[in-house]
Amino acid sequence: MEFTAKQIASFIGGKVEGDENATVHTFAKIEEGTPGAISFLSNPKYTHYIYNTKSSIVLINDDVELAQPVEATLIRVKNAYECVAKLLQLYQASLPKKTGISPQAFVSERAKIGKDCYIGAFAYVGDGTVIGDNTQIHPHAVVEDGVTIGSGCIIYPNVTIYDGCKLGNNVTIHAGSVIGADGFGFAPNTEGYDKIPQIGIVTIEDNVEIGANTCVDRSTMGTTIIRKGVKLDNLVQIAHNVEVGENTVMSAQVGVAGSTKIGKWCMFGGQVGISGHINIGDKTFLGAQSGVPGNIKGNTTLIGTPPMEPKAYFKSIAITRKLPEIYKQLGELQKQVEELKNTNNK
Repeated sequence: MEFTAKQIASFIGGKVEGDENATVHTFAKIEEGTPGAISFLSNPKYTHYIYNTKSSIVLINDDVELAQPVEATLIRVKNAYECVAKLLQLYQASLPKKTGISPQAFVSERAKIGKDCYIGAFAYVGDGTVIGDNTQIHPHAVVEDGVTIGSGCIIYPNVTIYDGCKLGNNVTIHAGSVIGADGFGFAPNTEGYDKIPQIGIVTIEDNVEIGANTCVDRSTMGTTIIRKGVKLDNLVQIAHNVEVGENTVMSAQVGVAGSTKIGKWCMFGGQVGISGHINIGDKTFLGAQSGVPGNIKGNTTLIGTPPMEPKAYFKSIAITRKLPEIYKQLGELQKQVEELKNTNNK
């Protein structure tokens, strides 16, 4: 399927510079452009590629000033990165989707399957499960008893959704993720540990995307909640009874301990660790590898362990690097003080 620069500009509200009849049929990074491809430029570090790219069309921000002419047709927009995301969504929506239930799948007679669904080979759908229209369950996925899955969801291969969990509409869960495994609940006794049964569920609201090999544990009682619009990267751990607020995003290897409440529009970098039973306010931005032991009010950017404002953090790091030198100087000063004491005593 081909699109002209004029058609694309009309769809994203851009302005064409060059041949409005230039056509594209695929996407490419600007440094790997080929004829018939559309690329984008949003990071200034990549500006030099635009002068030699072979892509037919390049999306570019309105405020970018070019030092020399380019061969590609340009489409100027307010936010090139945002616009290419819209085009990729359009492209993905145009791809054919599988429908039907594979003869190799197991679907309980007591399950309810919506219209135009796809259930792949060796997938399992348990008793009392309800699956909405246009939802895809890929091969080897396991959907246990009493699960509710909304419309337009994609459950990729080897995902496991434990019994009773609830998913809203347009939820995407990538391969290997586990939704609703037991929370980490054990009570110590004189001989070891007694397991605390985890009798709650996981609730995932609309428009959530969960990366590969991520785990969201079921609650001890009640529900672990992932609010609408949340995006979790690969290898994220969400413990029992956690609540993640709307439109919060977490990078890979973030870990959130039990019963913590996270606000709306938060952003956590890779390997952030959150302790349990705390509250993190809306619009909290945590840098990679931050460790959070206590409550955060929100509307702030923090980094480090314990987290602090970036300027204070980097000043602390600068001082830390000088500690060996400072320690040596301190030892020399201590020797001088001892020598002065001995002199005075004499």
